[in-house]
Amino acid sequence: MPLNTSYVSKTPDADGLFSYTEEERAVWGLLFERQMAFLTHHACGAYLDGQSLLGLSGGAIPQVREVNTRLGELTGAGVEAVDALIPQEQFSRLLAERRFPMATFIRRREHLDYIEEPDIFHECFGHCPMLTNDAFCRFMERFGALSLELGPEVQERLFRLFWFTVEFGLIREGERLKAFGAGIMSSPAEARHAMGPEAVAEPFDLLTVLRTPYRIDIVQPVYFAIESFEALADTLAGDVADALEAAARLGDLPPRFELAA
Repeated sequence: MPLNTSYVSKTPDADGLFSYTEEERAVWGLLFERQMAFLTHHACGAYLDGQSLLGLSGGAIPQVREVNTRLGELTGAGVEAVDALIPQEQFSRLLAERRFPMATFIRRREHLDYIEEPDIFHECFGHCPMLTNDAFCRFMERFGALSLELGPEVQERLFRLFWFTVEFGLIREGERLKAFGAGIMSSPAEARHAMGPEAVAEPFDLLTVLRTPYRIDIVQPVYFAIESFEALADTLAGDVADALEAAARLGDLPPRFELAA
């Protein structure tokens, strides 16, 4: 985790269980109920199905080992307890093994609407329901393998693909756009913005995504909408290295946000 964070990762007991205070459980419950009231109408079907399959509820903060076991039964995916931020290589290796890193601390009330560090609400509520979808898991797994294969020189640009899909992706379902990215699911402020009338949503295009800069500390000024999770997985069946080279040659598109001071 970054040195300036005030959050501390949990330590499991001898049985691999993490302990949470009454206040921490109350924060989870508040976030869960508030987000589900909104996402029931705005989350994609795969996400809502995943919530049901995992049995998540506002009554208890899920235990890492229980989520890991259930995902293994459903798609062969899994989760691993980690500090909130881990080295890129470790992150990519976990993805390549169809495993997702899960932070174990939960945000405080003053950070209900947005938190830069990924907490367990972001990791479990935001990411884990999508890990019940096999096509999504194939995309994640291949992304991790590509990240390891292509090396550190392209990580910043390659991660834009992860950012605009796994974190902030939209999908077209019939005539409507629905959300599936964990950054939308776990952030009340982001969810309201992404599904609001002022949000800008463009059709997903790999080259455009790789040329689009972003900031982590604002609601996103642009989102990209995929047509299906199968199509998303197929994106990585082509030559991503060529797409990265083309994106670097053409250069970044103009930022749609003010540059940080």
